[in-house]
Amino acid sequence: MSRSLFDELRVHMDRLRRSEQKVARFVLRNPEEVILMRITDLASEAQVSEPTVVRFCRAMGMAGFQEFKLKLAQMMAKGSQYAQFTMNDGDSVAEFSHGIFDSTIETLEQVRDRLDNEALGKAIAALAVANRVEFYGYGASGIVAADAQHKFFRLQIQTSAYADPHMQAMSAATMKAGDVVVAISQTGRTRALIASAKTAVKAGATVIGLCPSDSPLAREVTLTLPVDVQEDTEVYIPMTSRIAHLLTIDVLAVGVAKNRGPQISDQLKAIKRSLGSLRVSNSVS
Repeated sequence: MSRSLFDELRVHMDRLRRSEQKVARFVLRNPEEVILMRITDLASEAQVSEPTVVRFCRAMGMAGFQEFKLKLAQMMAKGSQYAQFTMNDGDSVAEFSHGIFDSTIETLEQVRDRLDNEALGKAIAALAVANRVEFYGYGASGIVAADAQHKFFRLQIQTSAYADPHMQAMSAATMKAGDVVVAISQTGRTRALIASAKTAVKAGATVIGLCPSDSPLAREVTLTLPVDVQEDTEVYIPMTSRIAHLLTIDVLAVGVAKNRGPQISDQLKAIKRSLGSLRVSNSVS
């Protein structure tokens, strides 16, 4: 498999029968235990029949339970130690909270390992010399855009963030060479964002896409920083992609600060000092 077995499980989850989904969710929560189980043990723990476990394995493209366990063991041996988040209504607070944290850690490690350092370097270089930097995003990605603007304006860069399609369209049309747009999208398929990215490229700007590598947005931007996160398809969705985007923005901001030299360090220290008067002293009276 080219993808993690956990990724395969998530992709297939909504195609499985309800009883087979019980097996998938148990595997996602307890991968290390499943490696040591017999088929009767897994059937009992997942509260399904043994034939259901066999059907689940075949639905995952494997001949049977032994082959499935082998694939799972191989994946775990490569260091994929955290299960993807999945939840049943009966889960305790400890179970679902640990699941969310573990899933997020696993996703961030995957995004880190897949990031193209050469592309990161080019993005940092473009941002460091930009006349103007605009961040575009909708919904949860709009929140990331606002956070990015907050980080980059402290680096003495003229910057704005837009989560409205009309404002994005107007911003894109006024871009020119030397300007940079960072288009942020979990799916890379939002029509208005794709249109704004195309407009900005046509106007001469460098457009950086934080989006899935095989998405329509990735095909329209100047430079893609791939954030390939497939969100859980269940009702409860911790938006791990948002956290991955936020962390990638942090990497870009640190890279730009480093690129711009000691004067930015002095600027950031001055900003930090200016905030001191807004905070309550922690001294005890």
